Amino acid sequence: MSESLLHSILSRQRAAIPYVHSIVGLKSGFVEAKEILTRFVDEAGTLRAVGELLEDQSLSRESKVMLDLHCLGTVFSNLAETPITDHLLFVNVSPDTLDHPEFWKRIQPWLWNLTIPPHRIVLEITEACSGLDMEQMSRIARRLRDLEFRIAVDDLGSGVASLAHMARLAPDFIKVDRSLVSGVHRRPYQAALLNALAVFAERMGVGYIAEGIETLDELQAVVDADVPWGQGFIFGKPRPLSIANAFPRH
Repeated sequence: MSESLLHSILSRQRAAIPYVHSIVGLKSGFVEAKEILTRFVDEAGTLRAVGELLEDQSLSRESKVMLDLHCLGTVFSNLAETPITDHLLFVNVSPDTLDHPEFWKRIQPWLWNLTIPPHRIVLEITEACSGLDMEQMSRIARRLRDLEFRIAVDDLGSGVASLAHMARLAPDFIKVDRSLVSGVHRRPYQAALLNALAVFAERMGVGYIAEGIETLDELQAVVDADVPWGQGFIFGKPRPLSIANAFPRH
């Protein structure tokens, strides 16, 4: 089933559709950044995240890299037609894709067509526990910064390895996993950890985002932990990029 879905997306029989999800400043209450996600409609007519396929262990590494590249191409093509914005735009990419020569062949043409400077784009590195070692990741991070991209470590808290990757990558942003946000108002250890990361982020000058905030209780606990930015369904569901025109600032 996954192979047929992947083939239909790569062959453009099934569209990869960019969506945007707001990242909100928890002090200002305003939308201050956007994450761009990719969705597709399956055989049952259900809207699904491409990330589900990228995490499917039955698919080969090469197949998943080609899928990730296809989605990145769709995102950058849409960004080339998007009105100029002063928002930061977060774009997901896997370490395996960043380690593939085809990524480096395609990235420069994608950048030429953009209406925004590369430093407004934050590449959100997913699957921190991939097969790449820390030296490989550090080398990739240097190359991305040479292109003026900013870097975020995604899903921090989902594993000890992600903390080690964060230390070596020295990212511009960290995004804590939903596992540290879920039920945080009832779990003082989680709240203390969120706050400790807030202190670390402020000291290092790193942007800090809590993902997966779904309830008012969770939101209040995240605010109390001094997390500066939040993301989650409590702020609204992702919307198709095509209707989120002009990325309104507030």
